[in-house]
Amino acid sequence: MDILVTIFYTLLALGVLVTFHEFGHFWVARRCGVRVEQFSIGFGAPLYKWRDKHDTEFILAVLPLGGYVKMLDGRSGDVLPEDIAYSFTAKKLWQRMAIVAAGPLANFLLATVIFWFIFLGGERGLAPVIGDVQSGSMAEQAGFERGMEIVSVGGKAVDSWAELSRRLFDYIGHNGSIPFTLVYPDSDIRYDLGVSVENWLADVEEPSALRELGLSPPFILQELGVADALEDGAGYKAGLRSGDRLTALNGMSISSVEQFVQSVSDSAEQDVVLTVERDEQGAQFQVLDIYVKPRLVTRSGKQVGQLGIQLSSKVEYPEDLVRTRQYNAFTAIPRSIEETFSTSFFVLKSIGKLVVGDLSPKNLIGPISIAKVAGQSARSGFDNFIRFIAILSIMLGVMNLLPIPVLDGGHLLFMVFELIKGSPVSERIQLLGYKAGFTMLIGLMVFATFNDLMRTF
Repeated sequence: MDILVTIFYTLLALGVLVTFHEFGHFWVARRCGVRVEQFSIGFGAPLYKWRDKHDTEFILAVLPLGGYVKMLDGRSGDVLPEDIAYSFTAKKLWQRMAIVAAGPLANFLLATVIFWFIFLGGERGLAPVIGDVQSGSMAEQAGFERGMEIVSVGGKAVDSWAELSRRLFDYIGHNGSIPFTLVYPDSDIRYDLGVSVENWLADVEEPSALRELGLSPPFILQELGVADALEDGAGYKAGLRSGDRLTALNGMSISSVEQFVQSVSDSAEQDVVLTVERDEQGAQFQVLDIYVKPRLVTRSGKQVGQLGIQLSSKVEYPEDLVRTRQYNAFTAIPRSIEETFSTSFFVLKSIGKLVVGDLSPKNLIGPISIAKVAGQSARSGFDNFIRFIAILSIMLGVMNLLPIPVLDGGHLLFMVFELIKGSPVSERIQLLGYKAGFTMLIGLMVFATFNDLMRTF
């Protein structure tokens, strides 16, 4: 059932994104006087199709993993003399550029609308006040203390833990010092502290800057549960199941997720006892002691213990540290645009770090990971699912604008060359570019899928 739910929500998310993307191309093409012959959502055999009054054939195909808008185009076949004026190639350069750019722009617009809808309900963020500094950590050595509030990183202000994480992402792959400014509650005295790093987290899969620094917010762990247990994992084989609540490890109460993960990591090939609560039909719950030996795996060059489970947690934060912003229908507009821009730049920075080697290529995710996130976000609530769609829409928009032939950005690149040289790039050069771009994309897809499979197994 979980697999079916994941597949359903993945196809739903992709269907929405592809429809908006292709509709962007379609809408602008129509406004520029280009005849659209086909508008297809999905590939393969048509499930349903119809024609409108403009003789455009709309297709809903069996594989909703993409789509296309086929326009009248002199490059793909003979065009009757009376129809030349309605072809894509006959339009002015700025019109062709607008048609090509409209798909990614539609994805950014969709994300902005979703963020606007989310922000109508207000925005909550946890103040970046330090709750715990791990003993012996980089933060402790630099002088961080419990109760301090981080007000800026590298001179850029932060007002929440989420924003702090984004600021720290800029320093992945950094050599030198990360400058922090901190204050104590009810004090105007500012403390400038630096954390020295070298090629920071560049070779780490799924890097967590806060965990690496040894910092965590103040909270009380209410519940730690098993969201999913892989059937070939040590946890599942020992008896752990999805929905179990973890209450103790080796007889000691679990007080934080970090403590639990670290204890498991340090217990590779050693017997540990997990105390769990499990809901039983006809009873409130059952308390079980499960004996398990974490499997020894190598992660980021280190040998650690792994149970093969996904965790879910419920925590309670001090109410006085929760900062709330309210928006109305008008004030939510600039905030949603700001969120779309900041997320887009974050995606671009991530790509840049992958290209220059500041971020491990192991962090490149493929369709399996995207599907898992789609399922998890859907199960965690409607707001999380539509936020996932917004972020995925931005990723799709940014990726399509990359200057790689076969992508929209590649088409725009050829048009920029046409603008500079005064004539179109030769079809031979374009064809070579498309072949190279297609090969590159297939290679990236294979590599990303391989990463997904390595995470699974």
